[in-house]
Amino acid sequence: MDWLDSIKWDRDGLVPVIAQEVGTGDVLMFAWMNREALAATAERGQAVYWSRSRQRLWHKGEESGHFQQVHEIRLDCDNDVLLLKVTQLGHESTAPSIACHTGRHSCFYQRLQAGQWQAAEPVLQDPETIYR
Repeated sequence: MDWLDSIKWDRDGLVPVIAQEVGTGDVLMFAWMNREALAATAERGQAVYWSRSRQRLWHKGEESGHFQQVHEIRLDCDNDVLLLKVTQLGHESTAPSIACHTGRHSCFYQRLQAGQWQAAEPVLQDPETIYR
């Protein structure tokens, strides 16, 4: 049996994916993969996702230069969620790397405080200067 057949794909042929920074353990982002994206990720060693909004494969960093080097691909106990352990690449400084399209380190930058969502992480780079 092909290793891809072990995954419980949803009705759209997708599986949810969490990207976690290998060095810090920070959860960077959540995305989706189809069979082709997961196979490409395993082959390249860089994250390739399925963009539901664009309806196409999306090589993370293709526009921003913020690629994700994949160290491990893990499958949860129910075979329906993937965890990628990654190094976030492409930020030229000693500051945290950028994974979010808002120019932040993590897509999970909003924290609930006193009944309101507050930005808990700074913008590291203006998104207008990131995307080509």
